[in-house]
Amino acid sequence: MELKWTDVLDIAIELDEAHPDVDPRYIRFTDLHAWVTALENFDDDPERSNEKILEAIQGMWIEEKE
Repeated sequence: MELKWTDVLDIAIELDEAHPDVDPRYIRFTDLHAWVTALENFDDDPERSNEKILEAIQGMWIEEKE
């Protein structure tokens, strides 16, 4: 399954699996952006992200941790 920026829940799950020791509450958006674009199934334009999308991904990742 190819991931797009709009797939925030799936991206959060993939990030949690790829970085299990990271507390997403303290991640910088620059790191988050780099980690999302580095996911194996990610297939979207890296320039299409914005702060709102990254906040949504971070929020879902925090929920996944809880």
